[in-house]
Amino acid sequence: MTNTTNQKTAHLISHTHWDREWYMPYEHHHVLLVELMDKLLDTLDRDPEYRYFHLDGQTIIREDYLQVRPDQQERLDRYIREGRIQFGPWYVLQDEFLTSSEANLRNLLIGHRDAKPFGIISKTGYFPDSFGNMGQAPQILEQADIQNAIFGRGVKPTGFNNAVVDAEAYESPYSEMIWRSPDGSEVLGILFANWYCNGMEVPVDPEKARVYWDKNLQEAEKFASTPHLLFMNGCDHQPIQTDLPEALRTASELYPEVKFVHSNFDDYIAAVSQQVPDHLATIEGELRSQHTDGWGTLVNTASARIYLKQLNQQGQTLLEKVAEPLAAMAYVAGVKEYPHHLLTHAWKMLMQNHPHDSICGCSVDEVHREMVTRFAKSRQLAEKLVSQTSQAIAECIDVQNIEAWAEDAVLFTVFNTAGWMRSGIIEKELIVDKSFFPEGPNPQALARKLEEVVLPTYQVIDAEGNIYVAEILDLGVHFGYELPKDRFRQPYMARKVKVTFQAKNVPALGYQTYGLVPVGEKEERQAAGVEVNVEIEANMMENEYLRVRVEQNGAITLLDKRSGTEYHGLNVYENTGDIGNEYVYRQPEGEQALSTKQLKAELRLVEHSPYHAVMESVLRWNIPAGADELFEQEKRYMVPFTERKAQRVQDTVPLNITTTYTLEAGSNMVKVKTEFNNQAKDHRLRALFPSGLVTDHHYADSIFEVAKRPNIPAKEWVNPSNAQHQQAFVHVTDGSTGLMVANKGLNEYEILQENAGSTIAVTLLRASSELGDWGVFDTPEAQCLGPQAVEYAIIPFAGDAAKSGACASAYTYPIPWTTVQLGELAHTYEKEAQPVHGMKGGQRKLPLSKQWLDWQAENSTLAFSALKIAEETGDVIARWFNLSADPADLHVQTGFECVSTYESDVLERVKGALENNHRTVAGYKIVTHGYELL
Repeated sequence: MTNTTNQKTAHLISHTHWDREWYMPYEHHHVLLVELMDKLLDTLDRDPEYRYFHLDGQTIIREDYLQVRPDQQERLDRYIREGRIQFGPWYVLQDEFLTSSEANLRNLLIGHRDAKPFGIISKTGYFPDSFGNMGQAPQILEQADIQNAIFGRGVKPTGFNNAVVDAEAYESPYSEMIWRSPDGSEVLGILFANWYCNGMEVPVDPEKARVYWDKNLQEAEKFASTPHLLFMNGCDHQPIQTDLPEALRTASELYPEVKFVHSNFDDYIAAVSQQVPDHLATIEGELRSQHTDGWGTLVNTASARIYLKQLNQQGQTLLEKVAEPLAAMAYVAGVKEYPHHLLTHAWKMLMQNHPHDSICGCSVDEVHREMVTRFAKSRQLAEKLVSQTSQAIAECIDVQNIEAWAEDAVLFTVFNTAGWMRSGIIEKELIVDKSFFPEGPNPQALARKLEEVVLPTYQVIDAEGNIYVAEILDLGVHFGYELPKDRFRQPYMARKVKVTFQAKNVPALGYQTYGLVPVGEKEERQAAGVEVNVEIEANMMENEYLRVRVEQNGAITLLDKRSGTEYHGLNVYENTGDIGNEYVYRQPEGEQALSTKQLKAELRLVEHSPYHAVMESVLRWNIPAGADELFEQEKRYMVPFTERKAQRVQDTVPLNITTTYTLEAGSNMVKVKTEFNNQAKDHRLRALFPSGLVTDHHYADSIFEVAKRPNIPAKEWVNPSNAQHQQAFVHVTDGSTGLMVANKGLNEYEILQENAGSTIAVTLLRASSELGDWGVFDTPEAQCLGPQAVEYAIIPFAGDAAKSGACASAYTYPIPWTTVQLGELAHTYEKEAQPVHGMKGGQRKLPLSKQWLDWQAENSTLAFSALKIAEETGDVIARWFNLSADPADLHVQTGFECVSTYESDVLERVKGALENNHRTVAGYKIVTHGYELL
């Protein structure tokens, strides 16, 4: 279809932008989807001139339709194979910044696998309505053989009043541009300069058509750099225009100088690519609408319904950082098949919460209630897989003839599925005695008998005889059951103890085995002399790296003993009103922020052991109960949020905040947990971390990069707030010292520029009452009333954040430990403990400590991302990314035998051989290795 002349070509691409759920709950939208797809198939059957339909870049639409209309599968699939319905490349249209790096890749990978049976996939980098676009998108797309990106937000291409101006003043003078990732990867970027509905409802009537096309042609030409003009024939949940061929005939008769075609993205992009000028502007990195007035970025969706973000972080972390690595370890050990089908199912359930109107928390309440259930279902499946694979590995560990352990020792294995060696506090309930009983008889006598057993004194010892200081709590008798693979369920009564200790230097992507061993008086005296590594004095906690003093207002003073830098007033709380909506935060005009800085906290020591200390602060605070009556009227009358005059009421409600600060031995961070019962409406709560560091920029963890961002926005910015997205952490540094705040599911922060330096402000809660956008939709559950708990960590560092280990600490912080008692489920796994028939790399006995993937990480700017098994090849897949512009060395040693190592990509394909275990990773590069097993 390429037009090599200067004749204008109007490409009309029929589509519907399908939000699965938004201003109506999912099943309401679902009914409309079924109606739309029925009509689409009927139209394709009836009218050969209705040539193409773009299925919104997401393969889940097919799943949703066939869930109700399985009888239409053959019909639908035929049109996909013929290319009349363009399919893929994503599973869902996700919010890029609120879903993890690996979740973005699973989305692309699963979308491609859904499309593979059809032999055709739309290679369109489709981001029609993402609330900002990740900076590494061109690199990700290029690795998937997608050479373009189509997006609707993030770049302002034109000047005031649609004037085409100098590219240096605004990011691009055209809707076409070159988009470059930090590593240098480039794709052709195309912006929906007139949005993705500029070709909807094309008139058939000549008189109306002339008015329509006079306007629309002119507006499209303002932005286009070629004669190929894009018109998107559809909009949000838009039914298809069945008379489009007739409307195009009318247009062709009215405008003979313009070629009107019912087009598709493949043809349109091919035509544009051949005629784009050489002087296209190049835009780099993240597209976050920074050259705008700041009111339309929709960034505050990062703080809408924070409970959703917390559940998402838990689900993503459990799948990509625990379930997949453990399943890969069990597979290469030869003890369990890799559960591709179950992992894909868990990912799909999780990703059904990842569309922008879902994970962003900007839908009606019914939508987000259903999301909570989906999060739970995905998590439950992941938990079961973690349990099965870790137990399968543990049952194959050879624990015979270990002198440090007595015959009656209770053995357990601690798995570290993070990409870095780490230490940490382990809590595990262990069974020290149990008796099975048949169903039916009353087990009370059995329970009493177990309860009467006098337990010995226990110690935690590793295989080398090292004794660990541990707290061992008798939990009494509890019911339990096993589910053997070859017989009916087996109930039992068990005597349990809870063991708490600090595991040290557990290998990355590996495990270490310990024993709970009965000891005598001699051994007890030996343990009592263990060195104390965390000291306390009044309101101060100290380990070898940090000194933490909890001040009278509940904030902390933190001394980094390595650099000598002291930080004051960390974790003061700030509260302001919010008269915006789920999309946008808007503080009432003239309001002064409230602060806990002048409050007096109730302080106490909660826990202290040689390996950790926990201090508690309780603040009793009163804040305004909500916005005034004017706010209700302004919402009802759809007064724009920038024009609202509402204030907060004078009446107050309590906001009592309980904060616990935890310092562990050998740790470079202070862990913080903040709990409160929110009874106020229409407000925002943040934690403030003044760094005292004077700098004009900062760094935020994003998708496969730590993005460098300016503290002060562009001159066009008028929004008083400059909140931004983060993934695992944000930090400020002056080049010699730095302050980082890591988080668990707290995706919004702001850098406040003050005379004393930059302050990191992390949003802990934002309570709002309406959806916003195009109508009036009340969302009372977005007020987030009731008990809330958030977790984050404060990490000071010296020098480079990555080389110092601060980034690694932040990445490992949210990853849970996995601990398994050996022999507990002997009935269940006695058959599965044998090597799986035909599995590569199988072995029967495993050592007491093992590491499956060892890579040199000290002083490295590399970050580990994934360990899994490729579905098509059965090969081990491992991924890293470089946080720096400078090249970094990667040396890998595998704890399994493999035939070959090769370069792979985000679609897990074999690309090229890697000759040895050492390579140089270019700046900001995402690298994936494949390991073919013996």
